[in-house]
Amino acid sequence: MLKSKTIESIDKKVVISSLWIVVMLNMIFADILSLMIPGALTELMTGNVEGVTLSAELMLVAAIILEIPIMMVLLSRLLKYKTNRILNIVASLITIVFVIGGGSLDFHYIFLATVEVICMISIIIIALKWRE
Repeated sequence: MLKSKTIESIDKKVVISSLWIVVMLNMIFADILSLMIPGALTELMTGNVEGVTLSAELMLVAAIILEIPIMMVLLSRLLKYKTNRILNIVASLITIVFVIGGGSLDFHYIFLATVEVICMISIIIIALKWRE
């Protein structure tokens, strides 16, 4: 008979890394679905999205912030206990601010951003409760 594992019995690194994967997938699909909104591609092609002019500098900042959850998938599995906990908490807080501050009020985005934030709050809680 198969025994189900509780979240407490699974390696914290695996759980946190998996949550970062869920965050990333939700971010990707929020952007993909946003491109399907009528007029969104036109705005993107003109370099003016919702009143914000896209520039090389702005795109670099966005790329750097988006790299945080991407790298956390790997770093969550590789870093040692103390550094892992601290970095996951800080990365989650930065990414939550980015998701909420850089989002839209479209229903799909609100739903996916909510899932992302719940995952990152879970990461923070797991990291805070994590004991060596």
